[in-house]
Amino acid sequence: MASPVFDRLTALSEPIRVRLLRVLAREELAVGELARVLQTSQPTVSRHLKTLDEGGWVHRRKVGTASYFRLAYQEMDLEARTLWDVVSVGLDNEACDPSSPYAEDYRRLQSVVAARAADSEELFRRLGGRWDDVRKELFGEGYVLPALLALLPAGLTVADLGCGTGAMLPLLAPVAGHVYGVDREAAMLEVAEDRVAGLSNVTLCRGLLDALPLETASIDLALCELVLHHVRDLPPVFAEVARVLAPGGRWVLLDMVDHDREEYRDTMGHQHLGFSEATTRSLATGAGLTVRSWRVLPADPAAQGPALFVAVVGR
Repeated sequence: MASPVFDRLTALSEPIRVRLLRVLAREELAVGELARVLQTSQPTVSRHLKTLDEGGWVHRRKVGTASYFRLAYQEMDLEARTLWDVVSVGLDNEACDPSSPYAEDYRRLQSVVAARAADSEELFRRLGGRWDDVRKELFGEGYVLPALLALLPAGLTVADLGCGTGAMLPLLAPVAGHVYGVDREAAMLEVAEDRVAGLSNVTLCRGLLDALPLETASIDLALCELVLHHVRDLPPVFAEVARVLAPGGRWVLLDMVDHDREEYRDTMGHQHLGFSEATTRSLATGAGLTVRSWRVLPADPAAQGPALFVAVVGR
């Protein structure tokens, strides 16, 4: 049985493969870029890359439908690294000769890398208004909120009041010390249980907003999203939130601005047709709280409901 060293020697016995590895030791490149550097065809480059890839000499990185390659030096075992060092060092002197193919490869490599900046500018010009759609296709939209939540100080105790099916809880758990999800509906909490399965720092509680099952001064950040318009008597809710907020704590309210869609009372059981800034401030003041900010959110052209506001309330 042949020793693996002979397979490695065979891989490095072809000059074009050694040239490929030498430029890939300097820069990660795609097949087309390698073809331009070595002044050969893409099928030829692909054929030799296949041999190098199977032998563990290169690392392949997929980006969409394209593949990028680099020398897999750190991934090689000691024998392969030693063999490559011997081959590479032995060619260093030859590369110093301006007429050698290795020197030519390096000059063309510099041109190919320099052209990338121009290609990038042309890409952005060509995509123009489609750039948002391209990013959505590549990465989706779910990364925005987790990225913003990462701005929260570490270790906060957070309560999602009226958490419903718990959509926010898995997003909050990675950045919080502990998260409480509170809702009055058992059916909602059953769905939330599945969402938070395995999250040891999330606790679900059944309870009312005017009688929160939370300790006094225990919550650093409370959230209440599109819930208050369902609650008939609001002063007790504001008083309860004031009770459970820790010193310096904040309560983030998201709800509808005041509107005139009376049908919402019958079709969706709304107790309030939104809230004005004055109403929000009055309710907060009555509970010993202060509205730190209140602003209407930009309208979503696809949304059919009233405009929304977000308010930050503190002790």
